[in-house]
Amino acid sequence: MNNMLSTKNISPGQLAAYTSFFIALPVAVGVFYLKPLWWAALLAFGLTMGGSYLLILYTLQRFIYRKIKLIYKFIYQTKASRREEFYYKTILPQKSIDEVSEDVEKWAEQKKKEVELLKANEAFRKEFLQNLSHEFRTPIFAIQGYLESLLDGGIQDDEVRIRFLKNASRNTTRLVNLLNDLDSITRLESGEQILVKESFVVQDLIREVFDSLSVLAAKKNITLSIKKGCEAPITVFADKEKIRQVFINLTDNAIKYGKSNGIVVASTYTTDEQHALIEVSDNGIGIREEHIPRISERFFRTDAARSRKEGGSGLGLAICKHIIEAHGQNIHIRSKPDVGTTFGFTLLTRKES
Repeated sequence: MNNMLSTKNISPGQLAAYTSFFIALPVAVGVFYLKPLWWAALLAFGLTMGGSYLLILYTLQRFIYRKIKLIYKFIYQTKASRREEFYYKTILPQKSIDEVSEDVEKWAEQKKKEVELLKANEAFRKEFLQNLSHEFRTPIFAIQGYLESLLDGGIQDDEVRIRFLKNASRNTTRLVNLLNDLDSITRLESGEQILVKESFVVQDLIREVFDSLSVLAAKKNITLSIKKGCEAPITVFADKEKIRQVFINLTDNAIKYGKSNGIVVASTYTTDEQHALIEVSDNGIGIREEHIPRISERFFRTDAARSRKEGGSGLGLAICKHIIEAHGQNIHIRSKPDVGTTFGFTLLTRKES
């Protein structure tokens, strides 16, 4: 009986039946009290319950569930198909108020998440556009300043002319690099960048990258090396040139923010039969914990002034992240201020069957 009278998941028909029963019962009792005839009481009970049931059910379906139907149409915001019209007319009226309430709550929760995501994306878009504007404005204004100085008479001085043209050329190169990086990250994000995978020894690639950046490292007396015990060749299956770009970006970053007389160490490990772990570590300035989740975002800088002084587009780590994710792997970061930073990622050691 308790289950019958429970309002949890009660349908419109059940609600109408319960309500009409409790209306008809006192009417039948009253009739029997006035005229103690069982058939009269039963007739009164039946007529009252039947009439009440039809009236209540009609009211529920005509007014309440008509409004619920409008709510469902508002939720899904589409013109009803024949299947949906059938659902509204037959299935929906069988749903309890509790079930409808749960549907609405789920929809509200979904919309809340969508709104929060839109707000986060909007904030990210605004920050990205502001950073992009600043990144372009700095070299453009510098080029403009050098050219105006030359036009105002500086071109007559050989030393000034050569110095200003070199500075303008350097800022032009920065713009070109920025545009190339933006193009690369756009292609990676959209999936347009095709990966040309091949098998190669990862330590050989690391040595090539270290050799290409040795002059830059020598300026700060930073030693580039492969960790002792990690010299045994490990063959990976990946896009060699894209992974080269990852190593260049990570090593260049480690040199820029490394300490003078410091070290940059690459290490390689076989984690299982299908994966290899590659890490690039330094003993530089490190990254504060609150910055680590955002460090691979486009243009994110932990110290804007210092970062721009060091150069770069601010897209290097974002490109690394997208390249590794394009390989179906993940990149991770461990860091502690004044201790150093380690960037690590995994690669397949063989072609997937």
